[in-house]
Amino acid sequence: MPDAGIDRDRRRLLQAIAALAASPWAALLPAVGAAATPSALGPAQPFTFEALRRRARDLAARPYQAAPAPHSDLLDAIDYDASQRIRYRPEATLWRDKPSAPPLQLFHPGRHAQRPVGIHLVSDGQARRVRFDPALFDYGATGIGERLPEGVGFAGFRALHRDRPGDWLAFQGASYFRAAGPLDQYGLSARGIAVDTATPGRNEEFPRFTDLWLEPGQNEGHALTVHALLDGPSLAGAYRFHCSGPGATRMDVRAELFPRREITGLGIAPLTSMFWYGETHGGPDWRPEIHDSDGLALWTGSGERLWRPLNNPPRLQTSAFRDRNPRGFGLMQRDRVFSHYQDDGVFYDRRPSAWVAPRGDWGEGVVELVEIPTDDEIYDNIVCYWRPAEPIPAGGHRRYDYHLHWVAEHPDPPEAVGRARATRSGRAGRPGQPETYHPNGVKYVVDFEGGPLAGLEQRFDVEMVVTASRGEVRRPYALKVVDTPYWRGAFDLIAEGAEPVELRAFLRLDGRALTETWAYQHWPAR
Repeated sequence: MPDAGIDRDRRRLLQAIAALAASPWAALLPAVGAAATPSALGPAQPFTFEALRRRARDLAARPYQAAPAPHSDLLDAIDYDASQRIRYRPEATLWRDKPSAPPLQLFHPGRHAQRPVGIHLVSDGQARRVRFDPALFDYGATGIGERLPEGVGFAGFRALHRDRPGDWLAFQGASYFRAAGPLDQYGLSARGIAVDTATPGRNEEFPRFTDLWLEPGQNEGHALTVHALLDGPSLAGAYRFHCSGPGATRMDVRAELFPRREITGLGIAPLTSMFWYGETHGGPDWRPEIHDSDGLALWTGSGERLWRPLNNPPRLQTSAFRDRNPRGFGLMQRDRVFSHYQDDGVFYDRRPSAWVAPRGDWGEGVVELVEIPTDDEIYDNIVCYWRPAEPIPAGGHRRYDYHLHWVAEHPDPPEAVGRARATRSGRAGRPGQPETYHPNGVKYVVDFEGGPLAGLEQRFDVEMVVTASRGEVRRPYALKVVDTPYWRGAFDLIAEGAEPVELRAFLRLDGRALTETWAYQHWPAR
C-alpha cells in the first residue's frame, strides 16, 4: 500500500495546483491586444499522432531518465502565494483571434511544478513549440521575472471559453487534467494513467506528460485536440484527446501504452476526487456536506447498474468490482441542491461528474476504488480506475479507447431502474422502543427515484432486498415518501468487530428489480 503520509503530501500538492488553475483573473479575455507572434514560436516540425506513437515506443525501449528541473533554486521561491500574484498577460492569449479555436493561456512553473512541459501548436500537420518568455507574465511586485531565464518552460495550459468568461479545461501537473463542466466549476480531476496506486509492496508512480501538442477544431471555439507524450519509470505512452463542448465536455481518448517493466497495478482512465463527509454521517464543519463527488457509479458488462456511496474511512481502503468489458464507470456528484452544502465560495453543488465509457474490448479486470482517510477538504482522497486482470509485460503494448464525459447529469442514465439519491444513517431500532435499540446497530435509510418508480403510487408489497457480508440485517422495509416522487428503503444492521461490512440493497416488486444496486461499505467503528 502507498504510504499515507506521502500520499497526503501529494494530495496537498494537487490541491495547490488546482487552485492556480481556478484563479478568476485568468478567465477574462480582453477586447484588445495581439496573439502570440511567430517570433514567440519555434521552427515548424512535421507532426502526426503515428509519429508520436513511435516516439513513445522508442522511448520505452530505453532506460527511464527523469527530466531535470532547471533553475529549481529560483522556482522554489514561487510558493502558493507567489503563484497567485503571477498572472499570464491577457494580451498574450494564444488563438484569441482564431474563431474556431479556444483561447489558450499558459501556466507558469513554480515550487510545485518545476519540470517544464513542452507546449506545441499544431496547424496543417506542422507543430511549432511555444517559447518561454518572462514577458508573457505579469509578476507584480514579486521581482521574480527579472531573475528568470527565457528557457525555464511552462507548467501546462488552460483553454478558455470563447463566448463567455471562465475556464473550459486545463492540463497541469504530472498527467492530470480537468474540465469545468456545464456548471462552470472545477472539481475532480482525471489523469492519463495510474501506476501502483494501491499495489502492496510498491510505491505509487506518477508518470508525466512531458510534451503537449494542441490542435484546434472547427466547433466555434469549443473543439480542441490535445496530443500528449507520457513518460515515467515504468512506461511511456502516446495520448490523443479530442475535446468538444461547450456545456457538457466530451473527450474521446486514445491511449497507447508501452511498459518498460511488467506492471500488475495499472490503472486505466483514472479519476481523482475529494470526499470529506456527506449526509450519511455528517462532519465537524458547519457546512452540512463537503465533497467533490458523492459516489461511484458502475454500469457492468452484463448490464447491472450499481451505486457505491463514497466513504471517508478510518484507514486506507481499496474496493474492487470485478467485471468484463465494463460499459461505464465514474465519480459522480448527484446531489445538486445548494442548501445541502451551504457553500457560496467553492460551490460543491456545481462540481462536475466524470463518466468513463470504454470503447472496444477491455477484457477481464476490476473497477478499483481507493478511499484514503482525510480530515480536511483540501486533500484529494478518492481514486478510481480500471485495472486489467492480466499484467502488461515489459516490452509489450496496449491500446485503450474511451469517452470521458464531464457532466452535471449522467450521460448514460439508467432508464429501466431507479437510482439512489441519498444515503442516511442513525440509531437502529424503532423510535420510542428502547428494547429494539442495539449498541452495535445502525439504521440505514436509502432514497431512490426515477425509472419504474416514477408515478408508482404507495403500495406495501415493494421489498427492500438487503444482503450483508456479515452481521444481521433486521426489519427491512420500503415505502413511498409522502408528497415526493421518492421511495425509501430502510433496514437495521447489527455488526460487531472492527472490520467493514459490505452491504447491497435494491427495491423489488413481483420479482423485478426496480432500482440500481446500492452497494455500501459499513464501518462498525462509526
